[in-house]
Amino acid sequence: MSEISAGISRPRIKFEIPDWDGIADAGYSCADMHIHTNCSDSYSDIKRLLNTARSRNVGMAVTDHNLIGSLEKIDIGKEDIIIIPGMEVSASDGPHILTYFYDMNDLKEFWRKNIRPRLQSCPWLALKDCTTENLLDLLEDQNCVVSGAHPMGYLGSNKGVEICNRKGYIPDDVVSRLDAYEVICGGMTRQDNVEAVRSFRRHGVGITGGSDGHIVEDLGSVVTVSKADDVDGFLDSIVKGENLVRGSEKDFPRRALTGLTSFYNFLDYTPSVIKVQSCQMAMSIRRGTKRKISKKENNS
Repeated sequence: MSEISAGISRPRIKFEIPDWDGIADAGYSCADMHIHTNCSDSYSDIKRLLNTARSRNVGMAVTDHNLIGSLEKIDIGKEDIIIIPGMEVSASDGPHILTYFYDMNDLKEFWRKNIRPRLQSCPWLALKDCTTENLLDLLEDQNCVVSGAHPMGYLGSNKGVEICNRKGYIPDDVVSRLDAYEVICGGMTRQDNVEAVRSFRRHGVGITGGSDGHIVEDLGSVVTVSKADDVDGFLDSIVKGENLVRGSEKDFPRRALTGLTSFYNFLDYTPSVIKVQSCQMAMSIRRGTKRKISKKENNS
């Protein structure tokens, strides 16, 4: 792509506040590929998000944690902006995986067969008995695009594929099965996003970007940009490596607000939260111990 108007230029990834109108004027479409609703741990109503998206000329992928209820309330085919049927799946070994389906009916069927039976009492938390590798096996024959959300994890946690890869928990051959990395996530720090940018090249995967928005105001702060103007073309451009990512991270007050929003939503599920987090912590300790023993044996 040669440099064109409105600041859209060849650099595939650019840390900047997106110019939504400028992107459209240049003949591109954009979508926030990571946004949450009150179906999971956000207070944002889907109808309000749609109104905001229209006013900003921004499409969106609705990616609630393990759930698709908000998507089922709307008719995607009748919307005048790009709406990508999606879901952020919380794997049992830590990472969050963004799944983008070409067709809503396919997403519904996948959720019914593979996600619903694995939900915990708090449905937004890590699925039961479904590691990242298991999830990728389930998605193998699905018509969808798969991206690793916030690859470096939040606050050093294992909620990103790349941080687990660097810790030795998830091997390179599993990471390479992803279609993309979320190289700009609005909820992450600049340093972590820069690391994600470095890592996607090493693994040879594509790129996506999204706000990880839990409040309406976040919508469009990070966008994936494509020449395509429909869902099929938009997702295809990610797989082909033809898309761009533009965005900037939330400042500390907005990140804190996001954290509080999620925290208050989780309060109703405190016992389940404690149980799941404890299990994941125990898993991390076991994996860390196993890795240390393996290193010691290799050095002896």
